This record gives sequence, C-alpha cells and structure tokens, in this order.
Amino acid sequence: MMIREATNNDLNRIVEITNACGKHMISQNIFQWNKEYPNLEVFKKDLENQSLYVIELESKIVGCVCISEKMDAVYKEVKWLTPDSKNMYVHRLAIDPKFQGKGLAIKLMSYAEDLAKTKDFKSMRLDTFSKNPKNNKFYNLQGYKKLGKIFYRSQSDMPFHCYEKII
Repeated sequence: MMIREATNNDLNRIVEITNACGKHMISQNIFQWNKEYPNLEVFKKDLENQSLYVIELESKIVGCVCISEKMDAVYKEVKWLTPDSKNMYVHRLAIDPKFQGKGLAIKLMSYAEDLAKTKDFKSMRLDTFSKNPKNNKFYNLQGYKKLGKIFYRSQSDMPFHCYEKII
C-alpha cells in the first residue's frame, strides 16, 4: 500500500473511482455525489493546488483524497473548535467500492493528519452529507467532533455536517 501525491495521469482513474462511489451511494439512497460533482475540473484544480493524493494497492489506484490548506467560503459561518489559521481541510475522500471495508479510508485520514502535524497545523476540518450514516459514523470513530451544518444546494437540499479534530 502506498499513498502519494496525484499526477495528471491519475485523473481519469480518480474520476472513475468517484463515479463508482457516487453510483454506490445512490444505490443506498444516499444522494451525496452526482454526475456534476465531483468532476474532472474539480480534480484538476486539486492537482494544480498540489492537494490531491491517491492510495495504491499493488500499483493500482483504489482511492483518493484532497488535503488542502485552503478554507472554502462556505465554512466561514461554522463555529469551529480552533481559530481559522492553522487548519487542514479534507475533501472528496473516496475508496473504490470494490476495495471498501479494508481500512483504506482510515489510512488516508491518518496520512492527512500526519501531513498536517508535520506542517504544525492545529486541526483537521471536513464536511460530510448528513444523510450518509456510514460517513458520519466513520468520522465520529476517528475522533472528529460534529460542530454545525452547511449547504451545497447544487448537490442537495439536505445539510452537510461539519467536523473538526484537534491534532
């Protein structure tokens, strides 16, 4: 197993994985991702910002995550645990459905937290869809505290829960 920064050559596989995740979630009546999001353009921006990472098993990409130092405007109204200065943000964590349940998402989150610690960041922040019980449980089990909610109206009328973990 290896985690590394993504390259341009990885983009098609990343989109393939997130599309498979979207279909998998929809099959479970979780309408978090759709054909519009996430998309190739979003991942190209992650790549430009050097914030896109992949996890490989036996040289095959099986997952991805965006680990960013940039705070999205939608987070401004959230009452976070720490001041808005030294925080790392996690977006678009995805594991190919064929490889889920093997602890790979935990490995990506540990990698993100270790990266943040090496850069002397104070916390990790993220959001996940309120109607995705598996994700909400996952972040709770990883020690993240649910703090508030935000909305991405282009994705859903339902809220997304914001989480933070002091590291």
